[in-house]
Amino acid sequence: MTTVTADPITTEVVRNFVISCAEDMNASLWRSAFSALIYEGRDSAVALLDAKGNMLGQSTGVPLFVGAIDACVHMVLDRYGDDIGEGDIFLMNDAYLQGTHLNDFTAVGPLFYKGKLVGFGAARAHWADVGATDPGMVMGASSIFQEGWRLGPTRVVQNFRELPDWFDLILRNTRLKELTLGDFRAQISAIRTGERRLNQLLDRIGVPTYQASCENIFEQARTLDREAIGALKDGTYYREGYIDNDGLSDDPVKVALKVTIDGERLILDLEGSSPQVKGSINCGAVQTVSILRLAYKTMISPDRAITGGSFSTMEVKIPDDCMFNAKEPAACSWYFTSFGLLADQLISCLSEAMPERATAAHYGDSMVVSFFSVDPKRKQWISTEATAGGWGGSNGADGESALINITNGGFRNLPAEIYETKFPVRVEEFSIRPDSSGAGRWRGGNGVVRSYKLLDDAAGALWFDRALTPAFGLNGGNSAQGPDVTIYWPDGSEEKRLKMRARSLPKGTVLVTKTGGGGGFGDPLARPFAEIQEDLDCGYLSPDVAARDYGVVVKDGAIDTAASTPRATWG
Repeated sequence: MTTVTADPITTEVVRNFVISCAEDMNASLWRSAFSALIYEGRDSAVALLDAKGNMLGQSTGVPLFVGAIDACVHMVLDRYGDDIGEGDIFLMNDAYLQGTHLNDFTAVGPLFYKGKLVGFGAARAHWADVGATDPGMVMGASSIFQEGWRLGPTRVVQNFRELPDWFDLILRNTRLKELTLGDFRAQISAIRTGERRLNQLLDRIGVPTYQASCENIFEQARTLDREAIGALKDGTYYREGYIDNDGLSDDPVKVALKVTIDGERLILDLEGSSPQVKGSINCGAVQTVSILRLAYKTMISPDRAITGGSFSTMEVKIPDDCMFNAKEPAACSWYFTSFGLLADQLISCLSEAMPERATAAHYGDSMVVSFFSVDPKRKQWISTEATAGGWGGSNGADGESALINITNGGFRNLPAEIYETKFPVRVEEFSIRPDSSGAGRWRGGNGVVRSYKLLDDAAGALWFDRALTPAFGLNGGNSAQGPDVTIYWPDGSEEKRLKMRARSLPKGTVLVTKTGGGGGFGDPLARPFAEIQEDLDCGYLSPDVAARDYGVVVKDGAIDTAASTPRATWG
């Protein structure tokens, strides 16, 4: 029997085609979705995989999702085996299986070509409401059973026909039936788009050549990862830090990571991290591995897409009793709270082995603001969005301001025009937050100020973290400012809150949210006067903070170089 091979040019064509195919799938999802959190916020991700569930093409969106979607396909294969037919769609959201919270539903569909299974399409999206104790997401849950309904890998569409019993169950467990149904069907549309596009390629090159190209893609990824890790000096590195609390107590929660480089192996060990906690920051092991994959990828061959051959050199060890290995009945709504810190820890560890890529920490948390209707006689609505912040400086570059965190990737804030059209909320300010960055030879980026005024009675909830442990600096750089939220009540009183379970907010209430900045890189006294002056001119830095952090004297908006601390030499 002749073995079919694929030449390098064909392999490269297939590599770019499957990525393009995934982008088309995501475009279909975004254009079809009913929820602004998906079509504007981009809280979704799609993937194209081979018939064994190996990743081939991924899309922009939430990169954290893509690193775990292959696990969902494997679960479908494990449960249904050969009992998978054309037009089937499988759905799941179990927090302990796919690793995220119950709002994230993963739809998986087989892709057929001339009657033969040739791959899978998958689309994960955040559903606005899943019947939890509070609308949207619960800020103060202590059990998974307060957070909504749970579904393992389940066939809900068979031979292109929606199974009515399952759709009835889905719609009975959400407050937003039309929105939920529209978003789910948008996920199905994305999978159907993937099948159509893949069939176009197979018409041109045939299945054997396609499969041979896929194997080449996987092997290239394995080779690149082995070479990248093998080039690093062997060693063991350790980082630990704390997130503010679990949402139910005021106790900081420990996050620990040990990184060992041993030849071509990279071993990541979370021993020492907090055990499973009562609050809702526990995370399933699959998604823990995914965030470590994402942080790994930013340092190791970041110019290559993730495929089924990626991460072959990486081993993750998670203790059985650990917040990163959640088990029933652990609450998981805010599973991603620790991820920004965990990713920064891995990047910081690897920076010792590859200092040319060293980067200070970023603001880390998703900084979520949520509003929803409280009057059952009116149309029900829920708005939930993550907020941007500052990233860390690096050797040769300042950190970016107003950029979404590493966990959320392609996320976007809802434009004020969309927010004010769909919800009775006015966005009164959206600006760069001065003085929030960590000082350094290369400063961190600044966070943002985002202010909301309620134009009707509603309810709101908050989840902001990293106030106690803001983004850390590197190589002498300073830590950044953490987040800050102030509620201005209609009676003129004020209240400071970072985490707040759903509560009534009367018309006229104003929430002013301020996100954290990124850590600085290098000695602040080595930053040139000209760069500090530019920050002053742009409003990123105030004269008082410039004097405190950089040792400069500012008179009438200009730096008095003679009266300022002389600049140190860097490098």
